[in-house]
Amino acid sequence: MKLVSWNVNGIRACVKNGFLDFFARENADIFCIQETKVQEEQIPFKLDGYYQYWNFAQKKGYSGTAIFSKIEPVNILYGIGIEEHDQEGRVITLEFEKFYVVTVYAPNSQRGLARLEYRMRWEEDFLNYVKDLEKLKPVIFCGDLNVAHMEIDLKNPSTNRKNAGFSTEERNKFSEVIKNGFVDTFRFFYPAKEGAYTWWSYMFNARTNNAGWRIDYFCVSAELKDQLKDSVIYNDILGSDHCPVGLEIF
Repeated sequence: MKLVSWNVNGIRACVKNGFLDFFARENADIFCIQETKVQEEQIPFKLDGYYQYWNFAQKKGYSGTAIFSKIEPVNILYGIGIEEHDQEGRVITLEFEKFYVVTVYAPNSQRGLARLEYRMRWEEDFLNYVKDLEKLKPVIFCGDLNVAHMEIDLKNPSTNRKNAGFSTEERNKFSEVIKNGFVDTFRFFYPAKEGAYTWWSYMFNARTNNAGWRIDYFCVSAELKDQLKDSVIYNDILGSDHCPVGLEIF
């Protein structure tokens, strides 16, 4: 089974810049997107052969997630059941026979870590949410987690230690995810690979110079570790300031 995740930074703009070509080429069984930035009446396409599920932010032009699946789920959940978090369209969960798939767009802590306190509440609540799911069956969650976990996961760690996405607090929260039994699938296969990034600033020719961050992930319950086949970063795919990431699982 092939799964793909992509923060498209506006699905309508991404469609104009090759989204559908990549979608068709990869022919994934499940395709998750984040930061759709649309409302229901603005969805720019229908995808033959896929069930579509969208979670829209209340604020127009902001956040939002979607999942496209060839397999019809047995249940669909929107949000994580906490009103404070569920107004921004950040989470969709599809329940299948043997596992859950969750697409997630984690909140950004913002410049000066202005939203860090909220981000910490989100981290605790989201981890509790996926751990509760895991009591029933294994979980695959993917998306833009807005954190580079280790120094190897960004080009310039020394100058970013107090910046959103690389603060000690955010990194420690991701470490808690790992300690709670989830596997960062890319590092499972490529623990020492450098220069493997999924997001680049639009400024300073960052993408040309590969001065990026790895903030997009596929994480799975430890129970699924033996079924992992490969974890992929499609760093040649343009159309967003993020590139897609993928997971192949037996």
